[in-house]
Amino acid sequence: MRRRSSLDPSDLGPLPPGWEERVHSDGRVFYIDHSNTQWEDPRLQNAAITGPAVPYSRDYKQKYDYFKKKLKKPADIPNRFEMKLKRNAVLEDSYRRILSVKRPDLLKARLWVEFDGEKGLDYGGVAREWFFLMSKEMFNPYYGLFEYSATDNYTLQINPNSGLCNEDHLTYFKFIGRVAGMAVFHGKLLDAFFIRPFYKMMLGKPITLQDMESVDGEYFNSLKWILEHDPTDLDMRFTIDEELFGQTHQHDLKPDGSEIVVTNENKDEYIHLVIQWRFVNRIQKQMTAFKEGFFELVPQDLIKIFDENELELLMCGLGDVDVNDWRANTKYKNGYCSNHMVILWFWKAVLLMDAEKRIRLLQFVTGTSRVPMNGFAELYGSNGPQLFTIELWGTREKLPRAHTCFNRLDLPPYESFEELREKLNIAIENAQGFDGVD
Repeated sequence: MRRRSSLDPSDLGPLPPGWEERVHSDGRVFYIDHSNTQWEDPRLQNAAITGPAVPYSRDYKQKYDYFKKKLKKPADIPNRFEMKLKRNAVLEDSYRRILSVKRPDLLKARLWVEFDGEKGLDYGGVAREWFFLMSKEMFNPYYGLFEYSATDNYTLQINPNSGLCNEDHLTYFKFIGRVAGMAVFHGKLLDAFFIRPFYKMMLGKPITLQDMESVDGEYFNSLKWILEHDPTDLDMRFTIDEELFGQTHQHDLKPDGSEIVVTNENKDEYIHLVIQWRFVNRIQKQMTAFKEGFFELVPQDLIKIFDENELELLMCGLGDVDVNDWRANTKYKNGYCSNHMVILWFWKAVLLMDAEKRIRLLQFVTGTSRVPMNGFAELYGSNGPQLFTIELWGTREKLPRAHTCFNRLDLPPYESFEELREKLNIAIENAQGFDGVD
C-alpha cells in the first residue's frame, strides 16, 4: 500500500475534466461543472484522499524505523518458535506454552502457529490470526482481567478486582505482557485499545487530572471544580467510595483520611491522591506483572522514545479513518453548519492530512485513536453516545481547544484556510503539556 504524506493544496494538480474554479462576489472560491456547483474542491473527493487512511507520518516513522533497527533477534536461538494449539482452548493452550518458556528470547524467533487438525504452512497469516484471537480472549471482560472504561464500550482498563475473578491473575498479566511484547517485537497488532493512563504507566509517566477526562468526564468535572473553587464548605474528607458487588465501601486516601477535611490549602494533594487511587494504586500489582512480561521482549528504555499516543499506534495500529464517515457523523454548534466556510476549510485540512495526523486529531478531540466497530455514528463520550462535535468559539488569535468528554472541538472563526490549517496543526502537535485539552 502506498504511503501518503500530508498534501500541500498546490500539489493537487489540475481540476478533473469539466470542472472550473470561480470566485464568488464575496471573494470565496467555488467549483462548477455542467451539473454541480459546490464549495468543495472536487480534487479532494477521490477515495485515495478520503481514506481509509494509511500509516505513519515522518516523525513517527523515523522513531519506528529506529525502534525496529534496535530490536535485534538474538543469534543463538532456533529459527522458529512453534505453538500447537486447539482453537477452542486457544487462551489456555497459549498461556501454558508461553509461560513454560524460561528464556524469553526464544519468543523472538519466527512464530509458527498450528491449530489442531489444520495442517498447513504458516507464512505469517496464522500468526497474525493468533494475535487477533488472543486479543479477543485476553481482553474479554468476561474473564475479569480487563474491563471497559467508564466512558464507552471499546476502551479497556485493567480490572482492579481481577484477583477476585482469577486467583492466578498476576501470572495471567505477565503472560498478557509477553503476548503484547511479542506483538510489538514481531510487528503485529493487538485488536484492543486501552485508556491513555495505561500507556502512560507503561512509559513510567505521571498520570494527571487531564488524563481523567476521557475516562470519566463526570469525575473529571467535579475534581476540576474543586481545583477552581474553595471546597472547604463541602465538608469533603480524604476518602473515596468504592462499589464492589453492589455494596459501597469507604476507602481512606491517606491515614485517618476520614478525619481530614479537604480545604483550599490541601485540595491539590486530595486531587493527586484521587487520581493515584483511580488509575495507579489499585492496579499496581497487575501493571507490574504486565510490564515484567512486556519488557522481557521489548527493552524499557527503547519504548520510551515514543509518547503515549505513539505507543498506542505501535501496539494497536491506526485503525481505518474514513473521513467521509467522520464528516457525515459530525454535529455543529453555536453558529457553525456543514457549509460554513470555516467548516469547509476544516474538512479540507483533514483531507490534506496524512494518516497519523488524522489520528492525532482524533486523539486530541476524543482521547483515543479507536473508532468504534460501526464507525463514527457510534462514537461515545462520558455520558453515552456522543457524536464528534465542532463548536464556534473564541477569537482567531486562539488555538483550537478540545473537550474529550464531549468529543468536542472548539474552533475559532479563522479568516483563511491557511490560518486554520496552521493553528489546528499547532494545537494537535502541542496537545501534550498545553492547555488545549480539558
